Amino acid sequence: MLHLHDTATGSVVPITPRDPGSIGLYVCGPTVYGPPHVGHGRFTLVYDVLRRYLEYSGYAVRHVSNVTDVDDKIIDRARAEGREWQDIAQEAEQQWWAAMRAMGVLEPTEVPHATAYVAEMAELVAELVGRNVAYETSDGVYLACDQVDGYGLLAHQSLDSLRAGERVAFTEEKRSPIDFALWKKAKPGEPTWPSSFGPGRPGWHTECVVMSLALLGEGFDLHGGGLDLVFPHHENERAQAVALGRTFARHWVHNGLVMVGGEKMSKSLGNYTELAGLLEATDPRAYRLLVLRSHYRSPLEVSQPTLADAAAALTRVDELARRAGGLASNLDSDLTPEAARNLDALRREERSRFAEAMDDDLGTPRALAGLLGAVRRANVLLDSGDGAGALALARAALELLAALGIEPLAGDEVPGAELLALAGDREEARRARDYAAADRIRTKIEELGWQVEDGPEGPRLHR
Repeated sequence: MLHLHDTATGSVVPITPRDPGSIGLYVCGPTVYGPPHVGHGRFTLVYDVLRRYLEYSGYAVRHVSNVTDVDDKIIDRARAEGREWQDIAQEAEQQWWAAMRAMGVLEPTEVPHATAYVAEMAELVAELVGRNVAYETSDGVYLACDQVDGYGLLAHQSLDSLRAGERVAFTEEKRSPIDFALWKKAKPGEPTWPSSFGPGRPGWHTECVVMSLALLGEGFDLHGGGLDLVFPHHENERAQAVALGRTFARHWVHNGLVMVGGEKMSKSLGNYTELAGLLEATDPRAYRLLVLRSHYRSPLEVSQPTLADAAAALTRVDELARRAGGLASNLDSDLTPEAARNLDALRREERSRFAEAMDDDLGTPRALAGLLGAVRRANVLLDSGDGAGALALARAALELLAALGIEPLAGDEVPGAELLALAGDREEARRARDYAAADRIRTKIEELGWQVEDGPEGPRLHR
């Protein structure tokens, strides 16, 4: 059974689904005001791997991740560039999904947009005012946090501690510095929607409450996001649900941040690397592998040496997939029943080790170390001529790497008659000890964009 660190309890707990056999997962998605950076890439990969592992484990996963398509940052950029705010949001969202596709991230089951749920958000705000846990001011509607039972649960701080640490200025109308805007009243040049409080737009903390409950229902299983969202965003989401008397997320999961010189990577600090640039400069799988090598709750530093090391590991995975693929059909037909049973036992052993690591708070570093170790052992077995043992290890390792979203690069072509003839001529030259001729033929093969590799099973052609 999967166990995850629950931010609310501060401990690793078993994940028992609300509905047997299925998991409802809500992940806070992007605010689309500019291109995604490497930190955004990390959190999407973390929850992509979590979803993939849940599905590998047999669960049907309903994965909801929102898009904040109206926000102060979007409006500010549109004003600065003299453009429509909708154009900024649409352009940035296209950049987001292009980067996600490049990383092999599965598209969420549902992608609700904030602007599609504004009417429901206005109704939620009106209900909170009706319950006397929210109040209206001249510039908006605010939640009275001291009226919410257990406010500060995720932050693990008391109300007094949170008030003391809050630096946001407040006026006589706003009763406490930690009270937050549920609804922002209309300002000149900003988009607005109707409400019982007049035209305006919802506050950021309100949208995810409405969308998660609408799409996943009360008591959904998992709510995820970056560590930087614990407070105030997720605390304020939870507060609204509690104030409404509705059961919110059963468990809270948060990933660590990408760091640069000890500071969080962020656009506001100007220390970010755009994700598209990184993915163009290296194999996108290398970033996924790098993310998996670090525990999801730990900080992560991204550098060229660590990316290069991850890319080298992927080369070994690709090589194994190519070599094992060439053996599969012959070996499968030649195995005795006893040998087949032994190989099945070996695969089960690899799967068991993998599940043990992943079930322990999504332990991808240990799981990945085991799989890359199996890749190395399989390549050694191939070099020694033990094709059957290598094939069993290869199949187990490649199957489990795929469960993490790491697929080997497939050969883009099957060598044609000309290449096969050249390979045959080269082999004849080698048998005749005419190594100069063999080298000349190798050069011709390489000029055609192929490589030839000599092994115990004979020469192989690959890109």
